[in-house]
This record gives sequence, C-alpha cells and structure tokens, in this order.
Amino acid sequence: MAGRRTNLALLILLLAAVITGFTSFALGTSSTTAIVIGHGILSLGIILLAPWKTDIARRSMRRRGWAQGLSLTLAVLTGVALLSGVLQTSGLVSKVGPVTMMQIHVGSGIGAVIALLAHIAVRPVRMRPVDLSRRNLLRGGALLGAAGIVYLGIAQVWRLLDVPGAKRRFTGSHEVGSGDPNQFPTTQWLNDRVPVIDSDSFRVRILDTEYSSQQLMAFGDSMDATLDCTGGWFTVQSWQGASLSRFIGEGSGRSILVRSVTGYWRRFPIEDADRLLLASHIGGEPLTPGHGAPMRLVAPGRRGFWWVKWVDSVTVDDVPPWWQPPLPVA
Repeated sequence: MAGRRTNLALLILLLAAVITGFTSFALGTSSTTAIVIGHGILSLGIILLAPWKTDIARRSMRRRGWAQGLSLTLAVLTGVALLSGVLQTSGLVSKVGPVTMMQIHVGSGIGAVIALLAHIAVRPVRMRPVDLSRRNLLRGGALLGAAGIVYLGIAQVWRLLDVPGAKRRFTGSHEVGSGDPNQFPTTQWLNDRVPVIDSDSFRVRILDTEYSSQQLMAFGDSMDATLDCTGGWFTVQSWQGASLSRFIGEGSGRSILVRSVTGYWRRFPIEDADRLLLASHIGGEPLTPGHGAPMRLVAPGRRGFWWVKWVDSVTVDDVPPWWQPPLPVA
C-alpha cells in the first residue's frame, strides 16, 4: 500500500513538474516567478521521495522483462533531468561539451515524460478515494513543505557562497554580456541556421512598402530591453532601429505577423506595436549575422524565441494573436 502511494505521489509530482517547467520555459514575464519557484520545489519533492522509491525499485527488480527496462529508463531520465536542473540553476556548470545544461535538462525531461506515459500504460496507478484522505493530504503537504524549506536553504547557501545561481533572473536565466554586444551567445531555434544575406540589397517588407536597413535605422528609435533566452541566459542591451508603431496603427487588424527569411514566424497582438522594435543595431554597432543582421525583432517581456531574427516581412491580418503554437515548431 505504501509503495502504491509513493508511486502515485511521484506520478503527480512528475506531471506537475512537467507543466510548471513547460510554462516557465515558454513564458518570460515576472508573473511566472511563482511558477518557476514551484517547479523547483516540485523537483526537490521528487528527490525527497527517492529513498522510498529506491526500496520499491529494488523489490521490482526481481521481475524480469521489458517493463523492467522501461522503469530503469524512466529512473535514469528523471535523474538526469533533476541533476541538470540543479546544475543549471546553480550556474556552476553551463555546458557538457557542445551541449548546454538547459538542453540536457529539457531533452531528458521530454524523454522522461515519454517514458512516464509508457510506464503508466504498462503499470497504471489509479486514484482511490482513500488517496484523498486527510492523512494523505497532510503527508503531501508535509512533503511539499519540506521541499520548500530545502529550496530556501539551497538559495541561502548559494547567496552565502556567492555562486552564479544567486544572481539568476526570475526565469532562472543567468546574465551574460549585458552592455557588450560582442559577449552574449548567438543561438538559433531548432534547425534554423544563420543565412547568408547581402545587406546592401536586403529589404524588409512592412505592410506594402519595402525598406532597407539603413532607412529603418534612420528613424532613430531605441530601446533598452532584456533578451531572455530559453537556453538559460539573459542579456540587457540597447537596441536601435524603428518602432513598429510607426507603420502599424491600432484598429488596422488583430495581429502582427513577423516572418524571417528562414520561414520562422511569430504572431503578436496589434496593440503591442509600440512595444516592438525592428533593430538593425545593438549598442550603436550593426548587428552581426548570428545576432540577426540585417534586421531582427526586439520583443521586450517575451522569451528569446519571440525575437525573430533576419526579419524580411511584417504584415497585419485579422487572425487572433493566440492562433499559433505556444512554441515554434520550425
């Protein structure tokens, strides 16, 4: 009975950790701070249950078959996700070879979800009325309370030791190269590659008019904004170019569609036009190809995958801004 309760608790914690992890990964506003903290507490709760789960696993190892391999796979992937998450937030280890710690964390987390679903199909854990008893709810509350205390303790230790994790942003990202355009990373989403573009002949089509990067830069708009990448880092820079509010007025449509020469795209509410900047320069210097030259979008308050690089068109239509995948699929 105790083993079944442990498995059920782990199932709930894993699913909740996946939901909070996905939400904190996709969103970059201060309103997600509680979700990011919750994700950390849930992860620590899984670690605190490890001794009980280890005892269950030891008994189940006597049963042979492919289900045993599935259980081991789930355990390994969950362990990797937890360890990489701790290392990422601490800031002590950022990469393993060419792979970032955040990529390991997200990749192993996705793998763990797949293994978990398969595990549930093979060995389903069903909720029973007794599972919602006062005693069990108090046990669950005590587990989360203990995980919360451990979370606060780790944060305090990091502050005392002055490790990079003590200065991370509310999203969990670490500061890299703020104020220096040449020091922050160049990253692409999924299969995007830095395209070869002739800056002299390149034009951006905004509604029905084409502009060169020099023409857009001549508008002289600037913005200090934080680029918070889902790779686990952030940078604060000064961006120069042209505000989209110069070309797009409220009431002309429902959403703004920004496309890249690579085919990548994102859709924004029409009322965000005055908060979006087409940038050709950063810190007074021209963008590099890796950072989105000739033109990239600056979208404050949104994670890095919203900051479309190598923009070649901006259009307005009546499609609602939410009609798009929460994360880009290409």
